[in-house]
Amino acid sequence: MVFERFYPTAYYASAYDIDYEKLYEEGYRGIIYDIDNTLVPHGYPADERALKLMDRLKSIGYKITFLSNNDAARVEMFNENIGAGYICKASKPHAKGYLKAAEDMGCKAENAFFVGDQLFTDIWGANNAGMRSFLVLPIDKSTDEIQIVLKRMIERIILRKYLKNHNIISKTQI
Repeated sequence: MVFERFYPTAYYASAYDIDYEKLYEEGYRGIIYDIDNTLVPHGYPADERALKLMDRLKSIGYKITFLSNNDAARVEMFNENIGAGYICKASKPHAKGYLKAAEDMGCKAENAFFVGDQLFTDIWGANNAGMRSFLVLPIDKSTDEIQIVLKRMIERIILRKYLKNHNIISKTQI
């Protein structure tokens, strides 16, 4: 089916709800994150919740890389108090940035995963790279730029099919 290339491996209400300890036990060692509306609202710096999560992940043993289509100034501002790896102007959904992020963390696609809030860039790209892809609900859609608002309208059609195919009937099951 044509839409399946956009389907995430899993769908969570938030990046903060993922069972990272379980994934580490399963052999995952690298996490690649989108930033805007995945960890913080669009354009915001890392907040206390994001900083705590990053500290927790590092203490578990994860390597972390931020993969963004934004410019360096945006990514560096978010990463300032985290100190993770990053790739900006990543040309998501092309697989190259995802694979480079995994390589930079000393991982292969098989033991890294991606977390993001958009199907057509984040999830499709991770799928193209052969890695697990975790879709999360956007933190604050009111901060989305117009092109993202338009993409989200089309994404809703695909998400409805995904939810139906996975027998998810409400966001509380995510």
